[in-house]
Amino acid sequence: MPHGILLLDKPAGMSSNAALQRVRRLFGGCKAGHAGSLDPLATGMLPLCLGEATKIAGEILSSRKHYRFTVALGARTATGDREGAVIEQAPVPAGWHEALPAALRSFLGPGRQVPPMYSALKRDGQPLYRLARAGVTVERAPREIEIFELSPVARTLDTVELDVLCSKGTYVRTLAEDIARSLGTCGHVSALRRTWVEPFDADSMQTLDEVTRACEGGAGAQLLPADQPLGHLAAVALEAWQADRIAHGQEVVVLRSPPPGRTRLYDAEGRFLGLGESDGRGLVRPRRLFVREPV
Repeated sequence: MPHGILLLDKPAGMSSNAALQRVRRLFGGCKAGHAGSLDPLATGMLPLCLGEATKIAGEILSSRKHYRFTVALGARTATGDREGAVIEQAPVPAGWHEALPAALRSFLGPGRQVPPMYSALKRDGQPLYRLARAGVTVERAPREIEIFELSPVARTLDTVELDVLCSKGTYVRTLAEDIARSLGTCGHVSALRRTWVEPFDADSMQTLDEVTRACEGGAGAQLLPADQPLGHLAAVALEAWQADRIAHGQEVVVLRSPPPGRTRLYDAEGRFLGLGESDGRGLVRPRRLFVREPV
């Protein structure tokens, strides 16, 4: 079974789950999950965790994300993107170009955002998008988000292309609507691409066609190590007997104590064992371990 992270460049017109299932079949039906879904309209980086790497998917979900998107001004849609029916129209102010820099600055920093109805969030076990398709609207609690960077790339008479670096949980469709509203009109996303997910490099992305050719050709697609996105956690090297105790769910005492909190655990050969928890005083407990395969 493969273990690692595949950075898929998701094609437009395909759901994240459909892309995941295509890759799973290419890898022989292995255990897999995606770390942060993309709308069918969107393209770009979709981290797929294969095998034991699914156990660290939560670490990727909490990372910052960078998008390039286009806001079409003058029309708001039911879905917040070009795939939905137009439900509101408004004139585009003549001076919106001059107002844009101040409008964008107003979104920087921590804020609160109400998730859209067309989202995968669930209410009583039902995804919100299913309720929305049935014409049902429910209350959604605002969520804490943060916009770290927001800058224009290109403009036309009634569109603006933007780059944004944002926290987890940020809906670009909602951000686009809010930006349009701040400019005195309405709007929707007409194009969306996730350019990278922290800490991964965009150059490591592979298209679905590239993955398909690699797997069907017998070479196999390139996978990143499961511990690559965990560089922010302290590493703990264990002796053989310590690694054995950890594998059996027991705590160990290490001479060089990492800071309190989660840690990366490695055996004497440098193999990644999974996540541990340090008390800051030398005691390390297993938290989420990988299944150790015979060498």
